[in-house]
Amino acid sequence: MSVAPPRTSLRRSLLRAIRVLVVATAILLLLPYALAPLYRVIDPVSMLMLWRWAKGARVERTVVPIDRMTPILPRTVLAAEDERFCTHHGIDFDELRRVVKAEADGVRRPRGGSSITQQLAKNLFLWPGRSYVRKVLEMPLALWIDLVIPKRRQLEIYLNIAEWGPHGEFGAEAGARRAFGKSAAALSASEAALLTATLPDPIRRNAAQPSPALRRLAATYTARAASGAVVDRCIQPARQRDDSDSSL
Repeated sequence: MSVAPPRTSLRRSLLRAIRVLVVATAILLLLPYALAPLYRVIDPVSMLMLWRWAKGARVERTVVPIDRMTPILPRTVLAAEDERFCTHHGIDFDELRRVVKAEADGVRRPRGGSSITQQLAKNLFLWPGRSYVRKVLEMPLALWIDLVIPKRRQLEIYLNIAEWGPHGEFGAEAGARRAFGKSAAALSASEAALLTATLPDPIRRNAAQPSPALRRLAATYTARAASGAVVDRCIQPARQRDDSDSSL
């Protein structure tokens, strides 16, 4: 009775482990592409929320449809974070080129070049922090999300999973109640701008006790949102878009 040499058995085990690793990696890479279309109708959670739950940390979130938020909030978020949201297809390549040029020139910009859709891809499926690997994974995901999820729904998901407070507050409703003691439907234009101004760093920036710098940034966002520029046309309800067309 012949017995396989130990070296042959070790080689087979190693090849089997490599195959399992390759298949597992492929599944992990492809899973977001399978899940994204489901989020047209399912309210997802972010990776950061899952991580906090896994650690036993506090997570507070109440999902609120976008039409039950004050209309100025999504408009202000777009004016601050992604003014060309309605015209690009997941990635704002013009803004991305400006960011790359600014970094090459050593100029620090107030925000990065990530679109709302890219931020959504990161929050839903990837990890925070600056990483070229993450960016490589994020960009095709953003293009896919923009293809399978309508713009209005993209923004609705974003507003409901964004981190909006230092103690596990996620989504506009939890952020508004923490900062101002009111719902996202009752925010004023200035409150919506202060809340938006905390988005890049909700741990250090406090809309309830804003610093002078935060107030200045919020004032800029208020002015942008109030301008005549149409930054939110693609997220307006169909009836409102039709009324706008008839008034032209």
